[in-house]
Parts: sequence; structure tokens; C-alpha cells
Amino acid sequence: MKQLHETYASLLDGKQFAYDGDKSLFTSGPLPFATNDFDVVIDGDALSRKIATSQSPGADGSPGPSDKKRMKQAGQSKRFKVDITFTAKVPISAIALVLGGGQESENSQEVLRVLDIILRQHAARQNRLLVRQSFFRRDSDCIKLGGGVLGCQGFHSSIRPTQSGLLLNCDLSTTMVVEPGPVIAFLLSNQGVKDTSSIDWGKAKRALNKLRIETTHTKAEFRIVGLSENSCYNQTFPLKQKDGNGTVDVTVYDYFMDRWSMKLEKSAHMPCLNVGKPNRPTYLPLEVCRLVPLQRYKRSLSTSQRSKLVEASRQRPDQRMSKLYGELRANNYDSEPMMKECGISIVPDFTQVQGRVLEAPQLSAADGRQLYTPNGRWNFNKNRFFRPIDFKKTWPWGVVDFSTRRDVEHLVEHPLQSGSEKGISMEKYSAVIQEIHKMKHQSPAKRVEDMFRQVNIAFGGNNPEFLLCFLPEKNSDIYGPWKRECLAQRGIVTQCLVPPPNVKDQYLTNVLLKINAKLGGLNSLLKKEITHAIPHVSRIPTIIFGMDVSHGSPGRDVPSVAAVVSSLEWPIISKYRASVCTLPPRQEMIKTLFKQDGDTDHGLIKDSLVAFLGKNNKPKPEQIIIFRMGLVRASSIRC
Repeated sequence: MKQLHETYASLLDGKQFAYDGDKSLFTSGPLPFATNDFDVVIDGDALSRKIATSQSPGADGSPGPSDKKRMKQAGQSKRFKVDITFTAKVPISAIALVLGGGQESENSQEVLRVLDIILRQHAARQNRLLVRQSFFRRDSDCIKLGGGVLGCQGFHSSIRPTQSGLLLNCDLSTTMVVEPGPVIAFLLSNQGVKDTSSIDWGKAKRALNKLRIETTHTKAEFRIVGLSENSCYNQTFPLKQKDGNGTVDVTVYDYFMDRWSMKLEKSAHMPCLNVGKPNRPTYLPLEVCRLVPLQRYKRSLSTSQRSKLVEASRQRPDQRMSKLYGELRANNYDSEPMMKECGISIVPDFTQVQGRVLEAPQLSAADGRQLYTPNGRWNFNKNRFFRPIDFKKTWPWGVVDFSTRRDVEHLVEHPLQSGSEKGISMEKYSAVIQEIHKMKHQSPAKRVEDMFRQVNIAFGGNNPEFLLCFLPEKNSDIYGPWKRECLAQRGIVTQCLVPPPNVKDQYLTNVLLKINAKLGGLNSLLKKEITHAIPHVSRIPTIIFGMDVSHGSPGRDVPSVAAVVSSLEWPIISKYRASVCTLPPRQEMIKTLFKQDGDTDHGLIKDSLVAFLGKNNKPKPEQIIIFRMGLVRASSIRC
């Protein structure tokens, strides 16, 4: 499209355009035609790098063609046909109506979409990685997450209408990329091994599929399509004779020795990378290949990687603001010609708004005792819970230990004693179940399965009400399978913990706060709940909903999960119930809120209302307040 504009600028009336990368092209005014076809020719110099990524270098199966052959290919040109047809006008006046206090409409949404496309095009001109409305530079700050994965920090931007006019909404964003550098180093890191003899080549093939590499000897760029069946030392290919009379089979190893005077010491006995076509493979030794920067990593992160990402992403507000200010300056929006034609300029300074510091909420524990909340923090060490749980004798509970600690029973006494001080009435556990030593080297799923085999024996085939679980370490791979089995499969409340060497009161209090809430207790209330002083809520029966949808990692076709919470004990709003349901992948609308079955509704809203009435034994709520997280502008209109 860039070549189209350069070649046919006069036919386009000199107008700039914004292209969405698909089928839509936007200009700042009408073109001098309703429809037209254009022939666009990309010359060989512009195509030379592209050819390297899509064709066999020497068109004969060889991994390193002669300079003459490569120059001949680079001189080839490619022809494209571009059809431009007028379809509709996007009235920019629709935004003026919104800024004047009117409702957002399809037209105003389309104007904002075009402005966002202009921002994307501007970032593309600066050779940035584009991920929707987030942009990442090659010199972006990166976080090493392990496994050959980096957390790349970039810049998110979009145009939003506000009471003050159009604003550039910007923030820092993060995406996962493959760590650039030698392919061999990536494989070692990705598989967590120290020696190349330990590399699993089946996993390596999956990890490298479709990644781009650059060769160290020619600086040409290719896309990986697979691995060779044989090692570099044994893999052969047909090489054309210099006199043109037929071909001769040579090994990749010998070819690089003869043609490039390279003795392959690191990868001679490893497979080669295949960067050719299905019917014409092209092989490159691993040690001459480097992964290029800014290639997205689309697999799920491990628990450890997620933890490192969260920890490293924490920034003070002043640090965040400083980085954003630098990004605003670096983007240089004034240089974007399409913005100029639209009469839009972006001031690279932050908007000043009036702010205020809210007072910390006043909390009440048991017996109306007020909690001291300086700077929005409070401590429960010397206080009893507002409504502690009463663990009846008929509620069997147990302790499971994956940690191989010998002092588990002694450790359990600490929360029991501390819980008594908080008002929790809790009988002694029914059983302590420790993992069998031979299971330590099994997969997390197998370890959980075997632990529940022991739980079934200990509790006579019945599910306990509660399980306290000791894990071997933070971010343990057991956590996910354990929670899934307890909560989703068996309906058992569970609390996991990894006690520090010296267990302090604050740690025990934090654990008990979770246990008390999970088992139906109330830790504290807002003072205004007790005095019925919450505006618009305390005097009128009100139910409050919170809703959100979480999605799987990009590229994974897994269901999205919707969560709905609702308040239960009006005029108290601190007690709530929770429901979850699955949705089709990437769907944001929660269609199960209302689920009609004939004349009966079985949706999540009805379930919450029934639970509200059952707890309050009062009339139906007169007010419903819904907090909905995560909707983009277009979705919020459909809501």
C-alpha cells in the first residue's frame, strides 16, 4: 500500500490514507473516482528480503546459494492488483455530537475506529510490533521470564471521547515474545536443560514452528517450517553441478565446509532447520541461525513465569508516568500525515485533572470494635472476626501435605490456636495425609490423583468439608490441578499455604482471613453498613452485582469463563455469593445471565435473586446495581 501511494499519488489526488491491513482504506476526503484498479509493482530491491523469507535461497535445495544466484533472485519484481471502491462516508461530525453530550452511536464508534487505525499505521511506519492497539519497539524494556520467553513492555494507545474533548488514552502494556539470539541457546532455555544431548527434538520442532531466523553468514531472513530427519552431518540434498550437468548429493555439513569454510562444531550432530517449501526443503545448521526480535510467544505461561511477570511489572506511579512520557515523545504524532489531513494534533503532555484523596474506610470487627486504618491498611492481629465460623463436629476436615515437612502437625496447631483467638470454633482435624515419597517425581496431575486416593480412604469414601493443603513451594505446579479437583470436581473448600521458616502472627492472620471468608464467615464490615448510612443503598432493598469475563491466552481455542458475584444480606453488602460459567472462546457477552427454558428462567441473575430472598426473608430488591468489568466501547453499547 505504501508503494501504491508513491506510484499513484496524482490519481489519488495527493490524499493520505489509513489502511487497516484487511479490506478497509480510509481517506480524509473523497477520491476523484468511485472505483478504480491499480497495478502495483514492487521492485527486486524491495522484495529481496521478502524473497529470503519465502523461497529456497538457491532454488535448488542448497542452504547457501551463490552470491550471483542470490543477486539474480533479488532483482525479481512482483506485481499486485489493488481494487479501490467507494463504499461509505464516515461522518466525523458524529464525534462532535458525542462531545456535546450526545449518546455514542455506530457512526461515532466508526470514527474512533478510524482514528485508532491511524495510530496503528503510524506505529507500523516505525517498524514496531503491533498487538491490537499496543505497540512494541525493538529496544523495548524486556523482562526475562525463563524458558526462552521475555515480557516485552510497550505502549497502548487509543482515542477516547471525554467531557474535555478527544483524548489519547495511553498506558504501558506487556506482551510475551521469544527471546532473540542463537537458536541453540533458546532451545536449552526453553526446555530447561544444560546440555544439547538432553534436547527433546519433538518439543523443539513445536517450539520453533513458524519462527523467523536470520543467518549469521548471509544476514538473510527465513521462516522455520520444520526440522530435518537426519543430523547435519548426515542430511543430504541435491546440489546442482557448476557446469549445469545434473546434481550431486552432498551433506549439509560438507557443503558449509566447502562453500563457506565453516566447521560446524556445535550442531554437526543435531537436526537442521528446514526453511524451504513442502516439496523443496532448504536446510540450515542450527549454529548459523539466530532468532530475530519481536516474535510473539503465544503459548500459556507457567506458574513461575506468570509470577516473575507480575513481580517485575510492578512500578511506582512516578516510574510509570516517566515511561509514558518518554513513549509519547518518541511516537512523534505530529509527523503522521493522515493526522494532519484530518486536522488532528496530539499534545505530548498529560492532561491535568482535579484530584482528591478519599478517606480510608472505617471498619468494624467483633463487638463493634473499630479497626485503625491508616493509609488504607489495617491489622487483625488483636481483633476477633465480625462473624467467625463455627466448625461443627459433624464437619470433618483434614490436612494434606505435599511438602514433606516433618512438622506439619505442629504447624497446624498454630492456625488452630490463632483461629480460637479470632473467634473461630474449630474441632481438631480428622486426618493428616502425607504424600507417598515415590510420587514426588510424578506429574502434578498424578500426584493430586494419588493424594485423593488416600483422602478417600481416610474419610471412608466421603468428601471432607475442608482441606488444608501444604505445598512444597510458592508457584507450585500442583496448585492448579489441586484447586481444579477440589473446587470443580468435588466441591471441597481448600486453603493452600507454604509456611515460611518462622511463622509469624501476621501470616497466620492472613491465612485465617481467607479460611473464614471461604467457609461463610464475615471478617469485618464497613461502619456505614452497621449504621445503615450508605447512600442510595442502606434505606432501599438493594442487590449489587459484579461481573467479569476472563479469556484464554491469545492463540488458544479454550472457553472463556464468566464470573458473577452478588450481595446477599441486605442492608449488609460485604457478604456475597459467586457463580461461574463457561462461554465460547473470546466471547464477552454473558448470555447465561438469563437462560429461558420454556416459561422458566434458570439464569445466573435469577439464581442470585433467589439466594438474596432466601437470606433476607424480605421483599424483592427495589434496586439492582451492576458493576461490569472489561467491556470495550462497542460491547458496552450492545449491553
